[in-house]
Amino acid sequence: MKKLLYLLLVTAFLSCNNERVLELPKIESAEITEVLDVSHAYIFYDETQPDSTLFNRKNLIGTTNWLVNVDKRLTLKQAIPHIQYLQDKRKKASMHKNEAAKNYFTCNDTSIKNLGFVEFTEIVYLNDDESVEDNTNELCHLIVHNMNEIQIISLNNIIYEADQQDLKEVLFNAYKNDDGLKNLLLIFSEDLSFQDYIRLKSLLIPFKENTSNYELVFQP
Repeated sequence: MKKLLYLLLVTAFLSCNNERVLELPKIESAEITEVLDVSHAYIFYDETQPDSTLFNRKNLIGTTNWLVNVDKRLTLKQAIPHIQYLQDKRKKASMHKNEAAKNYFTCNDTSIKNLGFVEFTEIVYLNDDESVEDNTNELCHLIVHNMNEIQIISLNNIIYEADQQDLKEVLFNAYKNDDGLKNLLLIFSEDLSFQDYIRLKSLLIPFKENTSNYELVFQP
């Protein structure tokens, strides 16, 4: 019932803003299907804007969990700056701060035909000219050029090729057979759509304990 109410609230919000449509990314199975005590931010796809985005953050309440609704048609280049803004806003909040509050992306979970959520509270997004504070000698690289061109480079300098269809299988086999495959640094092309980004994040859920909190976004 709460999920249905949230859907109705999203519809009402969009209707009050000139019937603006926000297309949520779709995934097959979300790890998180319920988040309580929430407020909302919206990153719309809007071709009339200079960067094709319209960012609405007016409804955010600092002490709540934040549901960030990002249009799946946006690229990472368009969406990430707004997401970084929200992360900075959360970190800088001082009055009435709730240390337990988290940040989530909202998506459509096709397995339950309802909303699912992807947490990104601790993710640190970097540009390709910024350095990773982790010891880079202990980070393997998972590089996503597009959904059909994914590379995994282990500490043993073994390169594995994958696409979205066989990514999990390739990773499971690599972890089983390559002792040089440790913590993964996720590296995404800035041209990747937000739909594809969330899809990949959902595929990597089984490996989250072996994934760095840093994510690098590079210019092809």
